[in-house]
Amino acid sequence: MKAYILINAGLGIVSDVLDDLRKIDEIKSANSTIGPYDIIALIESSNLSGLGDTIVQKIQKVPGVSKTLTCMIIE
Repeated sequence: MKAYILINAGLGIVSDVLDDLRKIDEIKSANSTIGPYDIIALIESSNLSGLGDTIVQKIQKVPGVSKTLTCMIIE
């Protein structure tokens, strides 16, 4: 299963947050963006529970992450 995670980060620390996110094995790519969210990350797991664990236990615990929005990929 795959999902895009839209992430808001604190002012001036987007590059630090990106560095930390890129260390998470389930994150296949992470890039900074311009718009309502600061970062978009592509995550992958073998099941829905694994995706949820990655988001709650890893991504949301990265220092500087203030908000996430998950968009599941269906195709």
